[in-house]
Amino acid sequence: MEGVKTWFYCSFCWMLTLHTPHYENVPFEVPKGWVWCMLEDITKIIGDGLHGTPEYDSNGEFYFINGNNLHNRKVIIKDGTKRISILEYEKYRKPLDDTTVLISINGTIGNVGIYNGEKIMLGKSVCYINLCQQINKQYICNILESNFFLKYAIESATGSTIKNVPLKSINEFLLPLPPFAEQQRIVVEIEKWFALIDMIEHGKAELQTLIKQTKSKILDLAIHGKLVPQDPNDEPASELLKRINPDFTPCDNAHSRKLPNGWSKCHLKDVLLIIMGQSPNGETINQINGIEFHQGKLYFSDIFVQSSNVYTSEPTKMAEKDSILLCVRAPVGIVNIVTRSVCIGRGLCALKPKKGNSKFYFYWLQTLQDTFERKATGTTFKAISSETVKNECIALPPLAEQQRIVQKIDELFSILDNIQKALEV
Repeated sequence: MEGVKTWFYCSFCWMLTLHTPHYENVPFEVPKGWVWCMLEDITKIIGDGLHGTPEYDSNGEFYFINGNNLHNRKVIIKDGTKRISILEYEKYRKPLDDTTVLISINGTIGNVGIYNGEKIMLGKSVCYINLCQQINKQYICNILESNFFLKYAIESATGSTIKNVPLKSINEFLLPLPPFAEQQRIVVEIEKWFALIDMIEHGKAELQTLIKQTKSKILDLAIHGKLVPQDPNDEPASELLKRINPDFTPCDNAHSRKLPNGWSKCHLKDVLLIIMGQSPNGETINQINGIEFHQGKLYFSDIFVQSSNVYTSEPTKMAEKDSILLCVRAPVGIVNIVTRSVCIGRGLCALKPKKGNSKFYFYWLQTLQDTFERKATGTTFKAISSETVKNECIALPPLAEQQRIVQKIDELFSILDNIQKALEV
């Protein structure tokens, strides 16, 4: 929404009708009653702060500020803002008053603040503009915060490493000036639209949070057998587990909750081939050829692992195609599916379904992130062991229901993702 606000700053005075300009070669025409003027024409004084370093006093009652202390038309005193004594302030004080608008002109260009009697002394990166009567401070702030001014300031700036807008350029900035009453009406109108924009932005943020919570709820319903109906004709999960391992023993106990029909408790190691990563020799790592290498979640996306463009000529531990990669070192518990064989370092482990759909286990493992984070150990880097992963107990639905669960999650997530994309436009 900041882009919308920026558009308002610079466009409210473009969609106007013909008037004879006060200056020649003006950027655009303005309505009857308006004039083009230089900023110096409507100010009592324009200056900047101290070109040097004052003597600091940790107990001083005044603050030495720069352009980074200006934000959203306010003077922001930060934890690291230096203090000065009243004697130092008196030596370098500037004639700030209730007509003063501040703007950053060195390094960071274009931060705007309104002086409201704060106990401050200005550094050289802050320009002060004391306006004449019949000039609305908020109207001038709208101009100074517009792309119209920012483009002018950047083009006027000097210096290669640290840009500086000369005071001469600030004085000569050409702006459109309406009558005072119209300045006030423009300010009121812009504030009304900005309030609406902020309301929409707040609603957008709430909706994005709701989307995230809804996805989490969908996964929670899925792992509890409440997302899709059970089919009594489905082969029970216990039969699937026995085909994988004839000696399978469920991890149910007397305190286990009642499972949906056809479901069975098992460990991750019962249904997934689990391979812990091991980093290859650093001298074999390159960006040209070999086996693609992944160390952590750097190339994770929403679902599928992206190419790392990092390779090893001597792979150690391999993740097979369609494996789920799980972060086992901080941040613990994040998962992605890899669609090709890759080498994995010790920050990852690979989980390959012995039977069934990789995407089903991908969704299931997402619900275990908090569990893995709680079980992680270590002081510098939190991590989970292979035993923690292998012995994590889950409730497994029949294979046919797994497929229905994936289909329903994909369907619902697609709707939510479309809403999310619409919010980002």
